[in-house]
Amino acid sequence: MISAEQQNVDVRMRIEIRDIGIPPRPTILSEIDLEMAKEEPDFNRLAGLIGSDVALAAGLIKTTNSPFFGFSKKVRTVQEAMLVLGLKLVTRTIAGLALQNIFPYVPSLERFWDTSASTARASGWLAQRLRIKLAIRPSDAYTFALFRDCGIPVLLIPFPEYSAVLQQANEDKEIGFTEIENKLLGTNHASIGSELAESWLLPEDISTGIRHHHDIAVIGALCSVPISIASRQLIAISQVAEYLVQAQTGMNKSCEWDKLGSTCLEFLEITSAELVEIVNEYRASTNDNE
Repeated sequence: MISAEQQNVDVRMRIEIRDIGIPPRPTILSEIDLEMAKEEPDFNRLAGLIGSDVALAAGLIKTTNSPFFGFSKKVRTVQEAMLVLGLKLVTRTIAGLALQNIFPYVPSLERFWDTSASTARASGWLAQRLRIKLAIRPSDAYTFALFRDCGIPVLLIPFPEYSAVLQQANEDKEIGFTEIENKLLGTNHASIGSELAESWLLPEDISTGIRHHHDIAVIGALCSVPISIASRQLIAISQVAEYLVQAQTGMNKSCEWDKLGSTCLEFLEITSAELVEIVNEYRASTNDNE
């Protein structure tokens, strides 16, 4: 039951939320894209572009040295990171780091960014494991998970009251996440996130997947929404990856797996027995890399 005070907050947010601005695409991403579009990209120029932003350079090196990638030798420079990751994954990683850097520092969002990064790494790992079944690349699964919930900080930073809506959506066992947001706000984080992805020129499969990532009808076998198989796979992979992270850490559990999990597993043709194997393999891979 929503209190009168909460209803007043919701009405005010519905009015003010019309003026939400989507954060503009960082200039450095456009510069990197221009270089990448060349027939023979200049490796040194790309390294210089990334290295010119200390925060992005440090974040790239830290990400490359993370346990997820499990490289035996630690990288110390942007150039080394580019060599071991490859240009495609580097540019996607930079986009994810840039996303975090455009928002002001808010302590309450630290866990959000950590969870997004963990889910992204798990998505890339899972996409690699299921690669023979999929029409997507592990790097796309990684990028999708990084940006999947980016609408949350867009809404949360100007509207701290949104945290109450998030909590309600996370804890409701029956009503869809975005359905609750739409009812209380007149919009939802998936739509906002999709708009950001589009304005940042991410591939259409990713931006469309973000828009529908809480929509069980899109994942189901009788999907009537005009959406690509790649978008549907990205949604399902990220949901299973989130489950893997939650099973590993025991943290940030929501009701979304109960609502969407079985449909995602069916869509990906993962049996209950195989899910147990995947959970154990993922746990072993993260333990080995610690």
